Amino acid sequence: MRIAVFGPHPDDQELGMGGTIARLVAGGHEVTLVDMTNGEPTPHGTSEIRAREAAAAAAILGATRMQLGLINRELVPDLASRAVVASAIRALQPDIIFAPHPEDAHPDHIAACALIEAARFAAKYTKCELPGDPWHAPHLFHYYAIHLRSVPQPSVIADTSGHAQTKRSAILAYESQFVRNTKNTKVPDWIDAAGVYFGSRIGTDSAEPFFSRECVAIDFAQLAR
Repeated sequence: MRIAVFGPHPDDQELGMGGTIARLVAGGHEVTLVDMTNGEPTPHGTSEIRAREAAAAAAILGATRMQLGLINRELVPDLASRAVVASAIRALQPDIIFAPHPEDAHPDHIAACALIEAARFAAKYTKCELPGDPWHAPHLFHYYAIHLRSVPQPSVIADTSGHAQTKRSAILAYESQFVRNTKNTKVPDWIDAAGVYFGSRIGTDSAEPFFSRECVAIDFAQLAR
């Protein structure tokens, strides 16, 4: 199965669903982390530093990485940006797309969500100037890497038992963001705590929450008691 995980900035994917990415890769699935921007400028980063950190994080998770080249702090859901994202979808032909949650305090995250949802639809257009063959990803889920002081209310919770440490290591690969930036050094601990909490909701060691605007198929006969 092919999976595309879009992030407004490098590290959003790792923060929001690093455990799920690691589990999917361990299960033999092809995961591509799509960075919409390079995430810079930040207080302790540069474009070169962030690129090295993103590559290291992807290697830890066992995923590949793609950079779209849109501009950090200037993401807008316009037609030109939609074409860039739709072209990436056509190139990757994912069975599942993961996008940021639509409610956020960060303008880039809100714009990224709108862009990805629109591009998912646009990627299936025929008789258009987009490169590649038309493609419609069957599934779209939203992960939580939000800047709101709120508790996620997920549609589904994914078991990430056995992959929490890999997620933490991938996050800490972004030293400019979570080691050298003293304001963010507690973030990995908060992420760990959230993983334990969501795991407690489904009876596992760790888990991650996801949201879906669309109905999710379920076979109640297969649910464990």
